[in-house]
Amino acid sequence: MTPTMRPHSLAPLPCRYLLAALLLSSSLTVTCLSQSQQSPPPSAAVSSTISVNSDLVALPVRVTDSNGNVVSGLTLQDFTVFEDGRPQKITLFQQEDAPVTVGLVVDHSRSMGPKLGGVIAAVSAFAHSSNPQDEMFVVDFNDDVWLQILGGKPFTHSADDLEKEINAVSARGRTALYDAVAEGLNHLRFGHCEKKALIIVSDGGDNASHQKFSQILDLAQRSQVLIYSIVLQGDGQEENPGALRHLSKSTGGISYLPSPSQSIASISALIARDLRDQYTLGFAPEKPSGVASFRKIQVKVSAPGRGKLHVRYRPGYFAVDASHSSPPSGKSAP
Repeated sequence: MTPTMRPHSLAPLPCRYLLAALLLSSSLTVTCLSQSQQSPPPSAAVSSTISVNSDLVALPVRVTDSNGNVVSGLTLQDFTVFEDGRPQKITLFQQEDAPVTVGLVVDHSRSMGPKLGGVIAAVSAFAHSSNPQDEMFVVDFNDDVWLQILGGKPFTHSADDLEKEINAVSARGRTALYDAVAEGLNHLRFGHCEKKALIIVSDGGDNASHQKFSQILDLAQRSQVLIYSIVLQGDGQEENPGALRHLSKSTGGISYLPSPSQSIASISALIARDLRDQYTLGFAPEKPSGVASFRKIQVKVSAPGRGKLHVRYRPGYFAVDASHSSPPSGKSAP
């Protein structure tokens, strides 16, 4: 298990279409590649590029009723998607438990010391609630940010591997949360599952990053990633739950602020289930103008007899022509 340290000044996430939820090739199916087809070891992955043949905005959508229960069984005809107020032709419609590439961004700064038991419980619960085909990885951070290479590979399917890694790191130092989120967003680009997510476990404070929150928010809005956060609060003066709440809402995820009596493990299981209980709607966007522009998304559901329905989705995406590039090379942590 070899950790890979990344510099704090991480590059933005370049994509041909910087989409609301996912960049897909229209010829792809919702599945992960087999283990033998996964990314090469990190030293080789650094020089890799990512490309697709045609572009599709794929939008994860969760529908619930007035009691918060998931609404299943809807059809394509029940949905209408708008981009900047203009209706779009839905060319992709799916509802299934598809594998996900998931990054767990875990705070190991000094302020998290009393909360590490909850952190371990959160990671363990998510890993054991996940699809066996999920690709998972961990980004740990305190003053520094390091990507754990589990079993010598950039992703793992093993919940046990994740638990061992989290248990092996103690709490110390300051908090480079924003740099860690950028590292997670960069590494997700090498995953093979079409749906991608980050789960951040932290108190939301940051006192050691080179990047600012505005930069991280911009990266997230230009990415293909759903961001969930579990905000563990205590008596820390630098806690900032609002930052994580904003980041999650802007990407179509959820931010959880557990009460003292609430099980953190149960929240992790909720996140795992939320990733499963989603429709995926896709449409072909108009060609970008060459200048980054934020395009607002609206999804409406009309299902007579279902009562009042609530729809959660990413509020929009940046569309711009940009060439792919790989993330900066890293160095081994001491």
